[in-house]
Amino acid sequence: MSAAVLVERNLMIYKHTWYVLLAEIFEPILYLLSIGVGIGVLVGTVTGVTGGSPVRYAAFVAPALLATAAMNGAMNETTFLMFGKLKTDRTYESMLATPLSERDVALGEIAWAVLRGTLVSLAFLAVITTSGLVESPWAILVVPGAALIAFAFATAGVVVVTFLRDWQDMQYIQLVMLPMFLFATTFYPLSVYPRPVQVVVQWLPLYQAIELLRNPALGILSPRILIAAGYLAAMGALCLAVAVRRLGRTLAA
Repeated sequence: MSAAVLVERNLMIYKHTWYVLLAEIFEPILYLLSIGVGIGVLVGTVTGVTGGSPVRYAAFVAPALLATAAMNGAMNETTFLMFGKLKTDRTYESMLATPLSERDVALGEIAWAVLRGTLVSLAFLAVITTSGLVESPWAILVVPGAALIAFAFATAGVVVVTFLRDWQDMQYIQLVMLPMFLFATTFYPLSVYPRPVQVVVQWLPLYQAIELLRNPALGILSPRILIAAGYLAAMGALCLAVAVRRLGRTLAA
């Protein structure tokens, strides 16, 4: 119950600074317009989608950008913003003077990050739906899928933030996130890679996140959805256990 207090606190803050979230919504929209629509005019349709018919390029890219929005929304909260609370603002020191425990802080920040990532995803889902880029009513599965993606990356973000020493270390996060964004089948199907590279790509968490959303959005119901959900749930559960322990040690130090 105490963790919910932290979520309520963040809601009160963002009530007055809601416009900060607009950047996370506009970023995938800009990618969709510049690449999905712009390059999509040249590409036409994508034919390498396993288990499905050829689809418009913009409709192929849109669910991947939605998965990326869920990832970024959660990761931004538990890395960049949380690091500021830890090292610069010392926010948690005053929180721990209350009945809140280190575990409450960890769970509260993760819960808020999941909510934030899901809200950003829902906003982008509304955009692509009104743009006619949702191919199937099964796209309703995108909603719990986005929450699961946000959970997996929010917990991973808390683990990462406990290892950061200063603001310069944020570059290491981008060193991982940017290549994963570019190569995890965001803009082209897995089939373009040689088989050995496909195996590596399939282990990327963003690839599994994209699979979780792209398949139902395109009306493709296959066991890959369950595999992706299991992968992300396991990732989230493992990172949650590590995150609570490491953040507790960091705050107690």
